[in-house]
Amino acid sequence: MGVPSKVIFILLFAACFTGFVSPPVALTAGIAFGLALTHPYAEESRRRTPLLLQASVVALGFGMNLHAVLKAGSSGLVYTALGIAFAFSLGLGLGRLLEVQRNSSFLITAGTAICGGSAIAAVAPILEADGQEMAVSLGSVFILNSIALVIFPPIGGWLHLSQTQFGLWAALAIHDTSSVVGAASKYGEQALLIGTTVKLARALWIVPLALVTAAIRRNGKAKSQGGGSGSAGAPVKWPWFIVFFCLAAVMNTYAPPAARTHFLFTLGRLGLTATLFLIGSGISRATLKEVGWRPLAQGVLLWVAVGASSLYLIRRGVIGF
Repeated sequence: MGVPSKVIFILLFAACFTGFVSPPVALTAGIAFGLALTHPYAEESRRRTPLLLQASVVALGFGMNLHAVLKAGSSGLVYTALGIAFAFSLGLGLGRLLEVQRNSSFLITAGTAICGGSAIAAVAPILEADGQEMAVSLGSVFILNSIALVIFPPIGGWLHLSQTQFGLWAALAIHDTSSVVGAASKYGEQALLIGTTVKLARALWIVPLALVTAAIRRNGKAKSQGGGSGSAGAPVKWPWFIVFFCLAAVMNTYAPPAARTHFLFTLGRLGLTATLFLIGSGISRATLKEVGWRPLAQGVLLWVAVGASSLYLIRRGVIGF
């Protein structure tokens, strides 16, 4: 049993770097592997996953164009900020109500409020989230993300949303950038332009989120150790990889050639896909029993609330371009 499981693991892991496997499929394949077989490299995966995750986040910065973000305009940034504040307040409240583990609740909320798997990938190392907490949050977000990609265009057509309205709704209510692009492109060219630019503005909030999370966690650890600012306990690691993420975005915007940065961005996407497989493979039947239904319920309720409220405000003309 040991030898076949090693071969299957290596083949699946290698397939993640081919470009033919999407992130949700990689996560699903990893979970299926973890449930069906004994993990041959459990300890090595646990140790190396955080490093691969951070490196992938940095490389994804090479796909961020700062000029495109600015095109969203000041109104798009305001809508994004208000939407993120609402999602975080409601998400963390739902997490407490449903008694979801703190890290899982925060990751699900961050993924819904900002940028799906990218936000979770950026914040998880700061929280020192374990594989189970990451798999639960990523699984919840990816499931809902896939559903949104399918159902949003028909809903938009049924409600007779304009191109601008649909693009704004998709950017505010769909988790992941790729699904925003996919749904908006099905709806029309103007919807794609609005959806992409507002979504990019939303994704930039990963940076302040990561920094604030690190600061809060550091202060929390200092207080728990009873020493205030002079506490001698182990310090929280600051998210230096977020600094490199920002530098990568600046380089992609201002320093050609674009071909080189695009290659690094592609490498980051492949690395994130492989990371999701590693995270999924760390889930066993025992861990699934421990998780239960609560995190998924939190993710569903939060997503429905964000999607319904943003759609209502857009149709009423409260928010719009």
